[in-house]
Amino acid sequence: MSSQQIAQEKQEIEKMQDAPQIETSAKWYVIHTQTGYENKVKQALEQRIISLSVEDKIFSVVIPIREIIVVKKGKKSKSTEKVFPGYVLIKMILDDNSWLVVRTTEGVTGFVGAGLRPTPISEKEVQAIMKFVQQEQPKFKTKFSIGEAVKITEGPFADFLGSIESIDDERGKVKVLVSIFDRETPVELDFLQVAKL
Repeated sequence: MSSQQIAQEKQEIEKMQDAPQIETSAKWYVIHTQTGYENKVKQALEQRIISLSVEDKIFSVVIPIREIIVVKKGKKSKSTEKVFPGYVLIKMILDDNSWLVVRTTEGVTGFVGAGLRPTPISEKEVQAIMKFVQQEQPKFKTKFSIGEAVKITEGPFADFLGSIESIDDERGKVKVLVSIFDRETPVELDFLQVAKL
């Protein structure tokens, strides 16, 4: 996802929070898409909204994303991830016409909800999603799993082997059980200080 797309998504999220008066009867719905097609669905929907003249019924199409820090090959880099892969949020006034426009968009597999008609999500859920997406601290994303054997690459335990006891994604740390004097001792390390075997 490009920085321009990230900026657009952030603008959409800000719009979600200060919606104009016309949209007061509009509600937020969740549509299910084929995984990996979220951006294509968003673009297709935005084009169809204009070409089918339903701007007065469908107001926003948002893919909730957040910035994360990815650790790959011992290096940290910023990236984005979709908060809900396979899902897109849409603010609309639901009627037969707007429902049909969304449902028949390529890549949309359906609305999320109980019963025959789509069920809107509550304002509380929308606010929770927005708060989560706009969290300032980027999350670390790594491919380690608990119990996995790793080699320590830096620090006083460099070249020791151990197994991962716990992972702290918030802080970018792992606790590795290292065998010292025939006893397993937990050592807290940065994601960058360990490597997969």
